[in-house]
Amino acid sequence: MSEEIATVYVVDDDPMVRDGLDSLLRSVGYRVRCFASPREFMQYRRSEGASCLVLDVRMPGQSGLDFQTELAGAGDAIPIVFLTGHGDVPMSVRAIKAGAMEFLLKPFREQDLLDAVAACLEKSRAESVETALGEDLRNRYAALSPRQQEVMALVVQGLLNKQTAAELELSEITVKIHRGQVMRKMQANTLADLIRMADRLGLPAKPAGRG
Repeated sequence: MSEEIATVYVVDDDPMVRDGLDSLLRSVGYRVRCFASPREFMQYRRSEGASCLVLDVRMPGQSGLDFQTELAGAGDAIPIVFLTGHGDVPMSVRAIKAGAMEFLLKPFREQDLLDAVAACLEKSRAESVETALGEDLRNRYAALSPRQQEVMALVVQGLLNKQTAAELELSEITVKIHRGQVMRKMQANTLADLIRMADRLGLPAKPAGRG
């Protein structure tokens, strides 16, 4: 199965810049979508798969930096490469601190932009994989019975089977059975695996009712 084509979104009010970026990015195999303003970009239905945003800093109306803040507030983590012909150090620091991957001054070297876009897309791919893994983990946890979830919550805190049995008022053999089912359903090979899964799931450090 071939790798899905990545998409680079370009937002710049200068049509010549948009055309130049479109030509450059397409020449290395990216799918490119260009917009004259953040509003146009927001109205577009983005495709699935790896993507990044090449964003001009200074535009009529909403600035690129303000749009970055809006995206972050909406929970949109698309990686951003900023372009500007009027950049200064405080502006670039603000952009990078807010999560931008790169801040390039016009005129920029084409290779610098391509390198920045490649880094953004790699980050996007990694985040997509992480999101899929997290969803799969939550589905596995949801497949546990309420009793199995209780056993897991105690086991990952280091309680022995005997202690877990006492806590839940079960026999030790019943706890062993539930623990085995938890390991199988969660696809955990070791206790350490299960502990890491619990951490990713955000399970409480202490189960309800324990002091």
